[in-house]
Amino acid sequence: MMFARLLARLGDLFLGLLRELGEMAMLLVNCLLWLPRPPYRIRHFFGQLEFIGVRSLFIVALTGLFSGMVLALQAYYGFRKFGGESLLGGTVALSMTREIGPVLTSLMVTARAGSAMAAELGTMRVTEQVDALLAMAVHPVHYLALPRVLSGLIMVPLLTVVDVFIGILGGYFVGVMLLGINPGTYMQKMVEMVVASDLYNGLFKSMVFGLLLALISCHQGLKARGGAQGVGLVTTRAVVYSAVAILIVDYMLTALLF
Repeated sequence: MMFARLLARLGDLFLGLLRELGEMAMLLVNCLLWLPRPPYRIRHFFGQLEFIGVRSLFIVALTGLFSGMVLALQAYYGFRKFGGESLLGGTVALSMTREIGPVLTSLMVTARAGSAMAAELGTMRVTEQVDALLAMAVHPVHYLALPRVLSGLIMVPLLTVVDVFIGILGGYFVGVMLLGINPGTYMQKMVEMVVASDLYNGLFKSMVFGLLLALISCHQGLKARGGAQGVGLVTTRAVVYSAVAILIVDYMLTALLF
């Protein structure tokens, strides 16, 4: 009996996951269908660019700075055991470009902007503002979801560039200024180990992450039910689901791209 209940519970979880994936796929399809259709709400779109990108700039830069500094410090202690301190510059730049920059930027944007998107759309749903848009012949996907999805797709890669650049500067400061590594050697190894494809693939990953976090946040916000408690629930789900999806897709993309 317990085994049967366990199987039933696992089946329910699997079906729920498939339903969520299907609903997000339909949201993405609807966004693509509405993309070329007027009216083009440029002012609303630029407002979302500013909200997701500009307002996330400080936290992304701060995260990148200390990520690069910690990475340089930890890598130095590991390399020192076998005399490989000269590899520090390349290791920091490669890690920031391929992995740490895209992932941490996406997680920070999820925590700051994704949660706000889910809460805002969830509040609009439970207060019947979404129904009012439908009554005025304004499709919620076109007006609410599309600008946010496009903004996530555009701004997360740009924020990733800032994160990577600041992280490399932080690693340089720790490695050269604090730990005494020769600056010429540091820069030489960084140039030797990092190629253009590392940056391109890292930016591609960040585009996928930006699309994912915006889709998940909008999807969760638009399905909110049950007043303030429902808004809190979908906001929590948006952050958790986005973070888990980013980490899972990060592994898949890393295995495919590198």
